[in-house]
Amino acid sequence: MAISRTVHIHEGPGGPFESMFVGDAGAGTQPGMLLFPNFFGAKEWDFAKAETLAALGYKVLVVDYYGQGKRGHDMESSGKLLHDFMADRAAVKRRLLDALAELKALPGVDGNRLGAIGFCAGGKCVLDLARAGGAIKAGVSFHGVYDAPPFPNAVIAAKLLICDGWNDNLCPPEAKVALCKELTEADVDWQFISYSRTGHAFTANDTPLNPERSFGFQPDTDRRSWRAMTDFLAEALG
Repeated sequence: MAISRTVHIHEGPGGPFESMFVGDAGAGTQPGMLLFPNFFGAKEWDFAKAETLAALGYKVLVVDYYGQGKRGHDMESSGKLLHDFMADRAAVKRRLLDALAELKALPGVDGNRLGAIGFCAGGKCVLDLARAGGAIKAGVSFHGVYDAPPFPNAVIAAKLLICDGWNDNLCPPEAKVALCKELTEADVDWQFISYSRTGHAFTANDTPLNPERSFGFQPDTDRRSWRAMTDFLAEALG
């Protein structure tokens, strides 16, 4: 196995964008996977995570959803980028569908077996891609954000796994229940796992867990949720 990274610059709505394609070129055709980063944007952490995913048998596109050269450097700059990005959810939908089209056209990607995973804001991107009717078979949100866009969804065909921290203040219990109701009413095949002693950013191994356990790395949850993801994707994408 020889997993490599290839910078993928592409035009799109509000572009250009600089994504990263990660996979084993010698492995032939494999399922394709979008990886949506947290609100800092695409970075080394995401590329390394994509390599781990590629080792499981996927061709992975780490998505640049902000635009080439636009990356967060701290909480303030990342928050502004995210605010500007999410200000127009219809534009977000167009960018996500464009990223999916880019993945599908990449060499060695099985266009009939596509999925998406995302972290934090990236988890919201996974949900919005599914809400937009994106042709993915499986989507996984890790400590995402759940508010629905202010317009009707398309038919959601994707199976969804939501991995959630119960103590996450960005997604209080009423937000968790609202998402489950939304997906149930849309007749989606969904799973929602909420982990105790866990808050937002539970996969961020460079962020200490705060005393309230509402924000930061939780190694048990990180391990358990990744295992849940691998089983889920294996079943959905076979």
